[in-house]
Order: sequence, then structure tokens, then C-alpha cells
Amino acid sequence: MKNKRLTIVQSALQTIDGFEQVFKVIKQNTVLQGKSLSTFNNYIRKIAIISLDFDRLPEDISDDELKDYLTDLALSSESPSRNSFKHMVFGLRYYFRHIGLTKRAINLPTLRKDTRLPVILNRSELRELFKAPKLLKHHVMLALIYSAGLRSAEVSKLEIADVDFQRKIIHIKQSKYKKDRMVPLSDNITIGLKKYLALEHPNKWLFNGRFVDKRYSGAGLSWVMREALKKTNIQKQVNLHSLRHSYATHLLEDGVNIVMIKDLLVHATIATTMVYLHVAQLPHVPPHSPLDTLYAKK
Repeated sequence: MKNKRLTIVQSALQTIDGFEQVFKVIKQNTVLQGKSLSTFNNYIRKIAIISLDFDRLPEDISDDELKDYLTDLALSSESPSRNSFKHMVFGLRYYFRHIGLTKRAINLPTLRKDTRLPVILNRSELRELFKAPKLLKHHVMLALIYSAGLRSAEVSKLEIADVDFQRKIIHIKQSKYKKDRMVPLSDNITIGLKKYLALEHPNKWLFNGRFVDKRYSGAGLSWVMREALKKTNIQKQVNLHSLRHSYATHLLEDGVNIVMIKDLLVHATIATTMVYLHVAQLPHVPPHSPLDTLYAKK
């Protein structure tokens, strides 16, 4: 029987001197600081990549070598490579700070903030998307994400007990920034969820994966979205997270206060939520004096 193909991190653990200790220390620090393991996994993979490319740990790579390496990533015209450059910088910054090389972390390239506006699905497109999946389970997944503005990881971690049909709320536990929150449970999604639960009988997790005791993965959720899009006429470049963007934008258009939307999305600052002001189609109110509306007849 052939050996399973090693992951990039596993390869680094086996071939790079000192990587195993680095892996252990950074993982411990990540857990003790209350940061998510997904953050650790994302960054340690980048550290493994550059360590394998140079056959040594990042602190043993000279500044000139590092600059040339990052320049090659940045000069690529393809978007995925641009993302590789960005995440490599984040990974190295994370790494250098954890091993006490703060100056090297500071000297890494400064990344300009992404100013692209989110792509929003309109209501007709959403109705078309939700009808596309053959399986009721997939239909409910996509509709639930939009109905509550959920992140992919939040859907994966949802348990059946987190959905309170009587109180009409969904309890999102320990999401980004290690926060819990309650979001309203849609009346329409309640109907679909109850049908799905009666049909599938999931165990513990609201959406089970391939095995009964496993939850649905983020990659699996993204696949459901991609397959559904193939069956629609939607031409926009969207992904699973676009449902969350659409949720926030449509709430804003429906008149929900932006501060309330910030709390529903669990954004760290109101500035993050305000991006939706640029894509929402809000009613135009011409400039006027509030004194005139003070005495206006109702």
C-alpha cells in the first residue's frame, strides 16, 4: 500500500531542522492567547512553504533573500499569487512576533487595505440560487447562511440544540473574536429546517458530514455553493461569503440600523460594517432643514 501524500506542514516537520519545535511553541502560544486554531493552521502552512523553499527556518533567511522571495510573489499578475504574497507576509509577521523578532516583523512590507466592494446577490438571484440544489439539505444550508448572515465556520459548528424554534433564535457559539451571539431565526427557514430534520435525522451537528459523528466541513459548504451556482444564470463572481454580504446589505435596505447590523455580524468596529453603505440601494432623501420636518403634518 502506498503511503499517503504528506501535507506541506508534515513535510516541513520531517525535513526542516527546528520546525517541529517552532510548530509546538507557536501552537501553544496561539491557544494560550485565545486565538483560533484556524489562524494557526493558515499561518503555519505559509511558514512551512517558505521553510521548504529555502530548506531552513525563516529567521535563517537573510533580509535580501526574503525581499527577493516576496518580490517574486508580488510581481505575479495572477490574483491567487497576489493572495499568496499577502498571506505570506501575514504568516511571516505572525511568526517573527512569536519568536521575539519584532523588528523583522515591522520591516516586512506594509499591505494596502483591500478597497474592493463586496459583490451582492439581488433578491431574484437569491431565489434562483436557493432553488438550484437537488437535495433539500443543500437548499436549507444556503438559505440558512443568507437568512442569518453566517460565516462558513459558524455553519459547520452549529448543533441541533443551537436552533431554538420556540424562541425563534439561533445561538452562534464562540465565533470569530471568541464571541457568542444570538441571531433571529427566519420563519421561512424554520419550515425548511423542520422538513430537513424530519427527513435526515442528523446526529448532534445540524449538518453532518460524510460520517455520522462528523460535522460538515467548510470545503464541503463551498462545494455546495459552487455546484448550485452552476445550475443558475448568475454571472457575478460570488462565493459562499457573498451570502453574508447580501444579508447585511439587504437588512440595511430594509431599514435596520447599521449599529444593529454590526452587532448581528459581530464586527470588531463599525467601520467594517459601513462598507455596506456603499453597495446598499437606500432611498434618496434630499438635503433639507430639520426645522421643516419638525412641524410637518403627519
